[in-house]
Amino acid sequence: MSKTRELIISPKASPAQLAKFLPQLEAEGIRMVYLDPKKLDKKKTKLQTIFPSSASNYVILDKDRSKPRGKKVGRKFQILSNSDIDRVLAAAKKGLDFVIVQVKDWKIIPLENIIAKLHKIHTKIFAIARTPEEVRKMFSILEIGVDGVIFSTSSINKVREVMVYLGTKSFEMKPAKIIEIKEVGDGERVCVDTASMLHKGEGMLVGNRSNFLFLVHNESVGSSFTSPRPFRVNAGAVHCYTLSPDGTTSYLSEVETGSEVLILNSKGKARRATVGRSKIERRPMLMIKATVGKETGGIIAQDAETIRFVKSNGQLVSVTHLKKGDTVMVHSKPATGRHFGMEVSDEYILEK
Repeated sequence: MSKTRELIISPKASPAQLAKFLPQLEAEGIRMVYLDPKKLDKKKTKLQTIFPSSASNYVILDKDRSKPRGKKVGRKFQILSNSDIDRVLAAAKKGLDFVIVQVKDWKIIPLENIIAKLHKIHTKIFAIARTPEEVRKMFSILEIGVDGVIFSTSSINKVREVMVYLGTKSFEMKPAKIIEIKEVGDGERVCVDTASMLHKGEGMLVGNRSNFLFLVHNESVGSSFTSPRPFRVNAGAVHCYTLSPDGTTSYLSEVETGSEVLILNSKGKARRATVGRSKIERRPMLMIKATVGKETGGIIAQDAETIRFVKSNGQLVSVTHLKKGDTVMVHSKPATGRHFGMEVSDEYILEK
């Protein structure tokens, strides 16, 4: 894998939209944008720029332009044939700090060849992508990947989706105090079987409210009566929310084969997993409520020993052994509206 794995955003936004979008990018951990530095307010952002301008941090040179002092410099190439790849190599050997490569139809093979040729030269390879799927591929080619991907988007959710794939997205986790545990009879619960092996400490964020989600642990821990199923999360009732890799929410009833779910550990480090199977079955259920500051949230989960939460000290606790006053890890923030799973920051909502 590349050591840098720099995600560079090329914003497609009006000046008014840009004023809102750039702080969002910075908040998500983006460090560099493909943008004219004149459009940045230096007092309000630490974002670096890559652009054909001597004012940029990373300057894209034309053939005849001289190298500005104190800047990282590179050139942009369109790859249509092997001769274009040879041109990239020849230019890199002359001391370029980076190259930007744009491939039209064939993407994997040309990039494989460029990575193989430039791997031992200290020239960074930046590729251009149009979708999150292309970003993923470019970062994984030859198990080394390119050093950076320039991703053109105006959607912060698309940026978040890619950040989760890169393993650089984290969610703030807080200890929540259990205030109520109650048997609520039978209901339909959802077991999510992923196509990935889940580790101790990992689980899914699930809850009755989209802004208050419990970390429900996977079934990698067995017992005298059950075998470990390290691919499974017995997540909760069909109505519960869970976070998706793109930042939207889904109802557990909507999760199915081929869906992607967010897997987190108790520190909030997130990764994505593909769902191999979703099982909805009728079982006895528990209602559990907890508080963080002024926020109160809950979850309805199956009443069984194999469903576990993660405590603030990292230990696991079964829902059948929970007591009032116990603390478990949750992701909680002030309430916002949701429209088809997408966050609407200025909409009033009250979920009880």
